[in-house]
Amino acid sequence: AFEYFGVYFAIIISVGKKIFSFLIVLFIIIISFAHAFYILLLPRSEFSLDHNTNNDDPNNPWNLASSYSDGNINSKPLMIQIPDKNTNMFIDIRTSLFAIYLLLIGDSSALSNWQYADNPSIAILIVLFSLLIVVYLMNLLIGLLNNAIEEDNNRVSYLIQKAEILAEIELFYLLPHQRRWRTWFPKVIHYYADADKARMEIKRLIEEGEWDTKEFTDMRENLFKVLEIKHKHIDNEVILKKLENLEELEKTHDKRFEKLEKLLEEIHAK
Repeated sequence: AFEYFGVYFAIIISVGKKIFSFLIVLFIIIISFAHAFYILLLPRSEFSLDHNTNNDDPNNPWNLASSYSDGNINSKPLMIQIPDKNTNMFIDIRTSLFAIYLLLIGDSSALSNWQYADNPSIAILIVLFSLLIVVYLMNLLIGLLNNAIEEDNNRVSYLIQKAEILAEIELFYLLPHQRRWRTWFPKVIHYYADADKARMEIKRLIEEGEWDTKEFTDMRENLFKVLEIKHKHIDNEVILKKLENLEELEKTHDKRFEKLEKLLEEIHAK
């Protein structure tokens, strides 16, 4: 039962490790946009949310708050809705960062208090943010997630993750006497493998040239006999001797060419 869910835990951990650096870059870019909006929309004059502050600052929350008049455009407002910290979320860098997060998920209400025609810089930043973050980097993140999930969505990734966790436990969390328990750490471990799959894997290693090594020669010969695989082992020493002979021939040819060049130089000199 644990193995059934363990594959998904392995995917979560391995994918998180692969995209961690990308998320850091994405977070830095989001912070830069939040800082840009914070500098652009920060009120330039002093104000207080507790008292009505009238000035010409377009970023003043009192000037951004909803107002109600008697219907005449030029008349003074009869009622003004008391602003709060969410009226202009860019008076603080923390709320500015949260406003950019809302913009990332499609909520642009934090910027709806400004007229885009009168503030082209805001419109330019919104367009840049949508193209760079929402369109490009978000789709790139989805592609990276898809590739990472395809690589780790198998039983092997789960077993590798399980082995890493067990190795960490054995190294750092076990007491010395626990490491000597034979029930946990036996001298001999038996492995079971399907004969057909083992035969296919050995043939693949032979074709790729990864089988002819000097390690575990007796075990390899026994495997050939048990699995009925016919393979002629090529001795690496023979190959090395042939290579050495070729190098010696090349050296002798080089020496002959040098002698011929010297003779030609002497002939031209005469």
